[in-house]
Amino acid sequence: MRSPVSAHPTKVLPLVWLVSMLLSGLAAPAIAADVTVPTTVVQTGRAGRSLDMDGAIQPVRQATVSAQTAGNVLALNVKAGDRVKAGQALAQLDARVAAAGVAQSDAGLAQADANLRNARTQLDRTRELRGQGYISQSALDNAENQFKAAEAAVAQARAGRSQATLAQGFASVNAPFDGIVLATHLDTGDLAAPGRPIVTVYAPGALRAVVQVPASQAATARSAQRIEVQLPDQRWVAPIKKTDLPTADAVSQTVEWRLDLSGADSALLMPGQTVRVRFADAAGADQKLATLSVPDAAVLRRGELTAVYVAQDRQFVLRAIRAGSAQGGSTEVLAGLKAGDRIATDAVKAGLAGARP
Repeated sequence: MRSPVSAHPTKVLPLVWLVSMLLSGLAAPAIAADVTVPTTVVQTGRAGRSLDMDGAIQPVRQATVSAQTAGNVLALNVKAGDRVKAGQALAQLDARVAAAGVAQSDAGLAQADANLRNARTQLDRTRELRGQGYISQSALDNAENQFKAAEAAVAQARAGRSQATLAQGFASVNAPFDGIVLATHLDTGDLAAPGRPIVTVYAPGALRAVVQVPASQAATARSAQRIEVQLPDQRWVAPIKKTDLPTADAVSQTVEWRLDLSGADSALLMPGQTVRVRFADAAGADQKLATLSVPDAAVLRRGELTAVYVAQDRQFVLRAIRAGSAQGGSTEVLAGLKAGDRIATDAVKAGLAGARP
């Protein structure tokens, strides 16, 4: 006997197909409804000239501790990132040569003291004999000169011993102030020599942004009404001290600016970090330039892409732009738009399905 399914295959298959279509319809996403997004017309404004460029964070107080005597590094007591106290031993050098120098200077000092005692005794005898008239005045003068030479030899020996003792102290390389180890330049077993760097230490409480301004833009930077540094949290802060060096680099033709930051702002940064520096409103009111600007919310930033949504034929079209500085809730547009373009004021909503101007 045939089963009902095998007996009527043409009737069962349409039913299965219908059920599958219903299930798939339930799982399908609903079509997004139209979203109306406000728009604005890009207009030409006038703003003072500004310079935006990258700067590097550097410590205000930094020291590269170098060796002051020759010797192998017996121990390197710190590594990059360690906090150190003033006077703390950073490295220990081989002090055997310095110790031998101290021993040699001690022996030289002892010999000079003995010679001084002999010269003093000889001077006393010569004076006594001269008083009795047994020797000439020239013999007394000679004894006095020998005594003075012996005194000078003792002073020289003592200075040599002080120098040898100081050189022995150079075997311990100490931190000059409280700070953090930025880098180590030698390791255990390396040969240290006078002037060769061993450890770099910086004070973390005060940092500054250093920017190289092209010499052709130096006058513009000096005439800026506002100088700001952008922190990692996107805030723009003013430095507490501004210094521009009075000379230009002969090779790069740039002028170095040093912008000291406050302690609170320095806590958010680290040496070597790149930041954005802005010299704003560099021109006078009679020298303002025509610029285009859009609301910050209208700019879409996705990685390397910076774009806005332009209204065209009842829909939005994504268009890449080159953005300049941002201030007062607006972003300067250097390229990609022209006056009269209508753009979405909210880039997030304009990117939704069904968004309409």
